[in-house]
Amino acid sequence: MTYLDFEKPIAELESRIRDMRNLESGEEINIAEEVTRLEAKRDKLLRDTYGKLTPWQKIKVARHPERPHFKEYVENLVTDFMPLAGDRAFADDLAIMGGLGRFKGQSVMVIGHEKGHDTQSRVKHNFGMARPEGYRKTIRLLEMAEQFDIPVITLVDTSGAYPGIGAEERGQAEAIARSTEACLGLKVPLISIVVGEGGSGGAVALAAGNRVMMMEHAVYSVISPEGCASILWRTADKAEDAANAMKITAQDLLKLNVIDEVIPEPVGGAHRDHDLTMETIRKSLETSLSELSALSGDKLKQLRREKFLAMGKVGL
Repeated sequence: MTYLDFEKPIAELESRIRDMRNLESGEEINIAEEVTRLEAKRDKLLRDTYGKLTPWQKIKVARHPERPHFKEYVENLVTDFMPLAGDRAFADDLAIMGGLGRFKGQSVMVIGHEKGHDTQSRVKHNFGMARPEGYRKTIRLLEMAEQFDIPVITLVDTSGAYPGIGAEERGQAEAIARSTEACLGLKVPLISIVVGEGGSGGAVALAAGNRVMMMEHAVYSVISPEGCASILWRTADKAEDAANAMKITAQDLLKLNVIDEVIPEPVGGAHRDHDLTMETIRKSLETSLSELSALSGDKLKQLRREKFLAMGKVGL
């Protein structure tokens, strides 16, 4: 288990619990009551700590290396998954993955960012930062889903689109805009879940859906706090101040009507209990798919358009 800086008291308690369990198994001393007491104390500390996280702390949780990623969501939520690769123009970008599968027996197209789980896989997937070919692959899969009348589920988890020279030369901004346009024009249900970081246009390109949901400790922003601080104060050291001012948490964005639902996470974050996380997401997806599948293609497109046009309007 990787502990964040604000989890130090929790880490110390869990270390004591492990030591006590080892002592019990080795010396046949009945210390079950002490272990139970420590576990209750640990659980309360977890609830208290995660019940009042600051925006900056939520960013750290959203970036936790042990949070579930795209491949784990697919393995747990989708059956008969068939990955589809390439943009049919330049290359296959592994920062964005997608394919056909079944959710609760219903055919779906699943598309999402994959960050990787260790150094080798993170480099392979470019840390979830997509290049133009990743967004053009997304467009291809969206068009395929519409052609066969298949709902789309997108899983967003990226710090942003890749800012490299090659990506810019191949039309990064245009690819992101076209992908966003494809999402908005889709005539099948599109459900988007921000499962970790939702960074800038790199996230919006997959998240312009009929139903946009966020995990409880996910974040969604137009720019990273570090980037914002570098622009405003000329130093990334002010990132925490930027995070507090930007309204990037799921709870803030629900109040602002930018998203439609906050999906609860297990106490201590999604990284602590993957199984419970999958079950909670499964229930939210099932409800949303059932509601949206009853609507016509034209109605889905109209409602999606109205939803995004209404953002930022202030009553006079």
